[in-house]
Amino acid sequence: MNLDQIIPHYPDVTQIAIPFFVLAILVELLYLKLSHARRTAGFETRDTLTSLLMGTGNVVSGLLFGFIAFGVLMWAWNYRIFDIGFSWWAVLLCFILDDLRYYWYHRIAHRSRWVWAEHVNHHSSQHYNLSTALRQSWTGTFTGMFVLRIPLVLIGFHPVMIAFVGGLNLIYQFWIHTEAIRKMWKPIELVFNTPSHHRVHHATNPRYLDANYAGTLIVWDRMFGTFVEELEEDAPRYGIVHNIGTFNPFKVAFHEWIAMFKDACSPGLTLGQRLGYLFLPPGWSHDGSRKNSAELKADYVRLHPDQAGAPGLPDRPPSEALVPGG
Repeated sequence: MNLDQIIPHYPDVTQIAIPFFVLAILVELLYLKLSHARRTAGFETRDTLTSLLMGTGNVVSGLLFGFIAFGVLMWAWNYRIFDIGFSWWAVLLCFILDDLRYYWYHRIAHRSRWVWAEHVNHHSSQHYNLSTALRQSWTGTFTGMFVLRIPLVLIGFHPVMIAFVGGLNLIYQFWIHTEAIRKMWKPIELVFNTPSHHRVHHATNPRYLDANYAGTLIVWDRMFGTFVEELEEDAPRYGIVHNIGTFNPFKVAFHEWIAMFKDACSPGLTLGQRLGYLFLPPGWSHDGSRKNSAELKADYVRLHPDQAGAPGLPDRPPSEALVPGG
């Protein structure tokens, strides 16, 4: 039987969840105010409004340009090796494999400026609350990272199913953007991404940079060596290394694209240097005038040698490792 004729109707779960997102944001704000939580200042009206506008723009962008990624995946479907079908176990397996795909997308997004340009807006808030989860990209389609889903299509997962499990993953990630929930039951912290783990990911503290890329399952970070535990003695500081200081959603959405192309088009650069500004890690510069996350971590260890080798930090600054006999 041709599976193209029996594709089930999967609901657009992210659209369905929007009213619950708004309700949850209001409940979180009320809870923090009534409990006098130490981070009640995590809400700032203009910042929250910017996040909501970014979320709205993401929905509009999806409506306008979503056909590009879906069209590519449907083209790839013609070359599939297997037909896995639509049983419950197929959906579960697709969710797990797509979560692994998300881990690698997310890791690339922090290690290549081309993808960071669209992802940075999600990190641009200096506050951390449920509204931050809605601060989503308007330009994700144009990075081309949807190609990471092609292998899933080729092994037999239909693009409609992939879109469905991707929506479920995004919904899961909403609730972990909060300071109202501290540490959870250890087995949950061991397997799943939690508010504590994701606070680390949003932090600019040197030890927390480039850590905890998980979507739903934190096991990927544990497997690939990018997991860092949240420490009470090093409370997360949110935002980006050089905060942009604006609530203008258009600046939030496009500031890094503009800066990136400005750098790449600077006069006097070689082709390799121009490509470096486009694709090497954020913070890279041809003249060493800026610092990437590895260099920031090394600087921190130089100032705090007792922290050398702690999770998220190098054993010693890289420059020391290059000294003969060092």
